[in-house]
Amino acid sequence: QVQLVESGGGSVQAGGSLRLSCAASGRTVSTYAMGWFRQAPGKEREFVAAIGWRGGVKYYADSVKGRFTISRDNAKNTVYLQINSLKPEDTAVYYCAVDTASTVVPAKRESQYDYWGQGTQVTVSS
Repeated sequence: QVQLVESGGGSVQAGGSLRLSCAASGRTVSTYAMGWFRQAPGKEREFVAAIGWRGGVKYYADSVKGRFTISRDNAKNTVYLQINSLKPEDTAVYYCAVDTASTVVPAKRESQYDYWGQGTQVTVSS
């Protein structure tokens, strides 16, 4: 079993930045791909970013490219999401997840991920 705990969310004004963290426990996730998803009010959960276990392969949703950066520290069993130039439409609950079936190349499909955190709220005001 893997437990994931996100942190770093909050309320910021448009143009601001946040750094989300996702700490894993229970077993190491250093050899698995990890991803970030988000769910805005009234909308389905959507893919945001994903990273392979070595950190060499990263994918981003078109809506966040150039503003969000995913990274990981395998020694700390933690994945990060640096979010800059925040927009009101970035308001959502952000979830991290682990895909134990993927290693180097991460998946973008939500169904591919088998462990999820409880989420952290990001609210952006205009």
